[in-house]
Amino acid sequence: MSQMLEYGQQDASYQAAGGLEGIRQLVDDFYLVMDQADMAKEIRAMHAEDLSAARDKLSCFLSGWLGGPRLYQERYGQISIPGFHARWPIGESQRDAWLDCMAEAIARQPWTPAFKHYLLQQLRIPAERVVQAAQARRQL
Repeated sequence: MSQMLEYGQQDASYQAAGGLEGIRQLVDDFYLVMDQADMAKEIRAMHAEDLSAARDKLSCFLSGWLGGPRLYQERYGQISIPGFHARWPIGESQRDAWLDCMAEAIARQPWTPAFKHYLLQQLRIPAERVVQAAQARRQL
């Protein structure tokens, strides 16, 4: 069985990311990129000045999403990704800026190229769902 097929099963993705420490590094790099990238100014403005809560929530979410401990549920309760983002006008340009920041943050990690590719592809799914939910709300 190839390594690519193992991602997404049990905690293989969580382990490939380096556990919670690796996820927290990814999140730190993600918000660093967001703070510095011109293309991310709009999505950065959707966040509080202090990113401590956002960092913790994203790290906790990714922990469970990647097959590790469900820290988000333990600390914050259930989450609907599109519902959580409903307060912001998120369209394709915002989705793309978010994914570009995440791609840069992923590129900075000491992970295998296969896992980097897998993770970015998987992150496109919830990112697209947020855009679809926002479009559906605008049509109501």
